[in-house]
Amino acid sequence: MLMSAADRPATLRYGPNGFRVLSPGNHVLCAVTAEKIPLDVLRYWSVERQEAYASPEIATRRMLGQG
Repeated sequence: MLMSAADRPATLRYGPNGFRVLSPGNHVLCAVTAEKIPLDVLRYWSVERQEAYASPEIATRRMLGQG
């Protein structure tokens, strides 16, 4: 029986122009706030840190070492 990816976090590999799904799911967690980010709205991540962010403000804060 196939398992659904519904409400399961995905494992991603973040690249400079996109991401690759390593294990299926429908969201990832923000590295700073732990907020669920649906994959279809994921826009902010760090290739170097391999982590996702819920907003550009959170990403900037993290890059400046404040998050």
